[in-house]
Amino acid sequence: MDFLTSIAVICIFALALSVLLSRLRLPPLLGMLIVGIVLGPYVLNLIAPELLGISPDLRQLALVIILLRAGLNLNLEELKKNGVTAVLLCFLPATAEIAGYLLFGTLLLDLTLTEATVLGCVMAAVSPAVVVPRMLKCKETGYGVEKGIPDTIMAGASADDVFVIVLFTALTSAAAAGTGISAQIAWQIPTSIVLGILFGAGVGAAFAAFVKKVHIRDSFKVIVMLCISCLFLGLQNYVEGAVPCSGLLSVISFGAAMFALHKQCAKRLSGKFSKLWLFAEILLFALVGAEVDVSFALQNSGRIVAVLFSALFFRMAGTFFCTLFSSFRMKERIFVCIAYIPKATVQAAIGAIPLSMGLACGQTVLSAAVLAILITAPLGAFLTDLFYKRLLIKAELPAENEGRADPPLRSEQGKSDSSCGGR
Repeated sequence: MDFLTSIAVICIFALALSVLLSRLRLPPLLGMLIVGIVLGPYVLNLIAPELLGISPDLRQLALVIILLRAGLNLNLEELKKNGVTAVLLCFLPATAEIAGYLLFGTLLLDLTLTEATVLGCVMAAVSPAVVVPRMLKCKETGYGVEKGIPDTIMAGASADDVFVIVLFTALTSAAAAGTGISAQIAWQIPTSIVLGILFGAGVGAAFAAFVKKVHIRDSFKVIVMLCISCLFLGLQNYVEGAVPCSGLLSVISFGAAMFALHKQCAKRLSGKFSKLWLFAEILLFALVGAEVDVSFALQNSGRIVAVLFSALFFRMAGTFFCTLFSSFRMKERIFVCIAYIPKATVQAAIGAIPLSMGLACGQTVLSAAVLAILITAPLGAFLTDLFYKRLLIKAELPAENEGRADPPLRSEQGKSDSSCGGR
């Protein structure tokens, strides 16, 4: 098939299978992933080589959209409500899970220390595509809102993803250079984090001030934000080796600065990016599925799944430890651990990068990422839907909110582009 036909076929089959899985109460993203695997070069080989050739760039663009959405919804005030617990949830569960991959990845998958750490960084992120809709549903129906549990989980999960991506970027560079984990890398990571935050927040503050004074359409703002975010990544590559600066962290702090300084506009722009994500999500999951060597994944699936569940145990232990500093009841602590299980979006976005960089562990990392999506996304979604009413306390809601089963989808609907600064 040619380029455009490949995109059309991917979208049609991915949407059809996603609708079917939604009716079965399974994450729709599984349908997109399965379509990519089936249509990819290792099964039916129906995707145009030209599309596969630009797959890394398309996946990186999807990652930018993910991080911009996360930044535009990152309410730092919510992190303050639960103090130490909220801060620890930003990095401790991921750190514990990475430690699990360091231990079991070297023992069961014959990876080096650096390769096992790269694998852990890919696998340790929580999926906003699975977690956020369910936390919004909890908020809408009043479950856990008195203690701010849904907001704490969403904010912590967003920060958790950023923490993992920054580590991943630094470690893949080290692995590609063959330097391994060194004191220099240990110095570069915090420097990259600080400079990334400061640069992105500074640009975000300037952009927020600009859109307050200059009236442009929200759609144009989205285009400008995407372009600026891509420039962040280009700048990171340009200064690499001289000044460590995380372009991905600049992207999310760019969005977070917009939220902090211009909340109304940020909410509308988040709705725009949500619509843009509908198409990006299909390409992201389908193209990462197409990269998977099915025979390799099947041959090593037993060991990979064993490592996956062993590391998940580490993650849940780390998550439970974070909740010890809160006023959460035992049932609420268990719910937080369950909510931190699903993996999908970040794994799809960065899972194929080690393979594209030519790392020896590339196919193992990609196979593990896909298996993690196939297993933990439906498992986490099912357990969250099953237990949220049993483990969380329902707060009293205004009369108009009672009986509403799903969160409203009104982030942009019904609002004109003239909002937030003109047409």
